[in-house]
Amino acid sequence: MTARPPIAAPSILSADFSRLGEELAIVDPAHDWAHCDVMDHQFVPNLTFGPIVVAGVRKLTRAYVDIHLMIERPWLLVDGFRAAGADGITVHLEACRETREVLRQIRATGAKAGIAIKPGTPFAAAAPYLPDLDVFLVMTVEPGFGGQEFMTDMMEKVTAARDERAKKKLEFLIEVDGGIDEATARTARAAGADVFVAGNAVFKAPNAHTALVGLRSAIAG
Repeated sequence: MTARPPIAAPSILSADFSRLGEELAIVDPAHDWAHCDVMDHQFVPNLTFGPIVVAGVRKLTRAYVDIHLMIERPWLLVDGFRAAGADGITVHLEACRETREVLRQIRATGAKAGIAIKPGTPFAAAAPYLPDLDVFLVMTVEPGFGGQEFMTDMMEKVTAARDERAKKKLEFLIEVDGGIDEATARTARAAGADVFVAGNAVFKAPNAHTALVGLRSAIAG
């Protein structure tokens, strides 16, 4: 991981794919991750993209490529996304039958391993896996669509993860995804988040670069 927390992670889900190279040019490897939201129309209602797009992203940026698999049976695609250029792969706890085995599979490819949880999944369900993680992702909206309103009550999970990390001297990063803008990022940072996924707040802004600079400033304070 080239960037150090706090880290802004612009989500290409909100980018203009007809000019993806220009969109990704704003992502600075020293400060940011390039976040890829992968959806399969099964685990979530939406359908996005697969490894072929990630391979394109890998060619267009030197930033850490952060893959969030919102899919059923993620273990079937771990190797493909790593081969496409993923630096980190996060799977949903709700989609894994053998969670530790999937995490081991991700690590065996050389990628960083993460777990994400939906708003309805309690922190306690993920807590046993924290020692095995590089990233713990707290969804701050229901997964599946961009542009939803940030769920402030999810900050209890962020704070619980921060406290558990300190108590057990662990080193995973806490990531938040959903409804992130400058204001909500400050809230999440205060709760203990390290990585901030922002789609519409960056790529739908009048000037994406200015918006990303503003997000970096918000989480740095």
